[in-house]
Amino acid sequence: MGNAQVQNGVTAPSSSASNQPTAPAASATPAAPATAATAATSATACEVSNAPKKKKICCACPDTKRLRDECIVEHGEDACAKWIEAHRICLRAEGFNV
Repeated sequence: MGNAQVQNGVTAPSSSASNQPTAPAASATPAAPATAATAATSATACEVSNAPKKKKICCACPDTKRLRDECIVEHGEDACAKWIEAHRICLRAEGFNV
């Protein structure tokens, strides 16, 4: 491992820039606000991910959509009123205004 330094159980390669005493102090000062901003962003991301995601209308009710589409292709729109209405009912149950 030649020039590697072990600190807190982590092996890090040594470099001439990290051996200078001013480099860590200079990088530590800007890192503090970035760390606070990162923590705030992480908290926001967690809150957003906990919220239930709203489905897109194209992805809601795949079963009734498939039946409706197959019926329309095979028999025409006029013959498939019950499947069209079943799909509309399912979409309304998912929260869509159709």
